[in-house]
Amino acid sequence: MRLTTKGRFAVTAMIDLALREQAGPVTLAAISQRQQISLSYLEQLFGKLRRHELVESTRGPGGGYTLGKKAVDISVADIILAVDEPLDATHCGGKENCQGDGPCMTHDLWAALNAKMVEFLQSVSLQKLVNDQVAKGVVVEHKPLLKRAISSTPVVKPIRVTGPNSVFDLGNVLSKS
Repeated sequence: MRLTTKGRFAVTAMIDLALREQAGPVTLAAISQRQQISLSYLEQLFGKLRRHELVESTRGPGGGYTLGKKAVDISVADIILAVDEPLDATHCGGKENCQGDGPCMTHDLWAALNAKMVEFLQSVSLQKLVNDQVAKGVVVEHKPLLKRAISSTPVVKPIRVTGPNSVFDLGNVLSKS
């Protein structure tokens, strides 16, 4: 069985979020920049994670995402299943009659593999993955990487004029000189 990028990216983003949520809500733009995952793709994934109550969102300035449950209570299987990632190595969609009148010759083998994969992924908590990253020496900054990721164009500061602001002021300045 092969996990697609959807499941991999969801688990990666959740590890990133769990590592940094002590400093407050984490923006998807910051996760996107750190993990090199498309912001629009993260928005889709986090919509599904939010519907499954694995994350909570906070709106407004200083907003972002936090975990919906403790990291120890979230399994990798919870994350993968929340983003609609099928865990089916049988390729028959869980049907018992994958060859019309009965199961294929290897159906039981792949069904057993499915059960073992789900069992393993349920046994691995998000907290364990976070602890593994900390043990590897991952540095967690306590300030947001990005303040706002609304536009990639630079902010242009307004020009301040210290001279007269009308023809009348100009005349007054010139008459005093």
